[in-house]
Amino acid sequence: MALSAATTLQAPAQSVTDVFANEGFIKHVSETVGGELKSFTISGPTTGAFTTTTVRTLPTTRMPDIAKKVLGATLTVTQNESWSAPAADGSRTNTIKLAVAGAPVDVKAEQKLRADGSTTVVELSGQVTSGVPFLGAKIASAAEPVIGRALNLQATLAQEWLTAHPA
Repeated sequence: MALSAATTLQAPAQSVTDVFANEGFIKHVSETVGGELKSFTISGPTTGAFTTTTVRTLPTTRMPDIAKKVLGATLTVTQNESWSAPAADGSRTNTIKLAVAGAPVDVKAEQKLRADGSTTVVELSGQVTSGVPFLGAKIASAAEPVIGRALNLQATLAQEWLTAHPA
């Protein structure tokens, strides 16, 4: 199943990058959806190429009943991000991979931050897949809206965070 979204944030690309790589912000996003941040690591300064790894637990309350029966009340999600160094105009690309413990779902996405002066267009595209024979497409189809909403929520909350925490 395909993931696709775009939003414009009222901040320069470096400020948006700094928010997306801020442990306090990541914790805020996790807690907003009823989850808990278990760990967050970052390698390298956000002014160049860097990577992050986020591990969080998330509730399954918004998932289909069959998923809740299999996964239980919460699931553990590991999110690995690999950020490119900024281009001359500040634009950059973030490759995102999500792994859900105990669930046969793989998520690969690309987030582009397109610098446009004092604003940044955040574009997200990706795929949700499942390797389960015969049921894989059905599992991916059920997971896609939940994962898509979670990734989109991050961009929405980023604008609120930028407003509340000016640089």
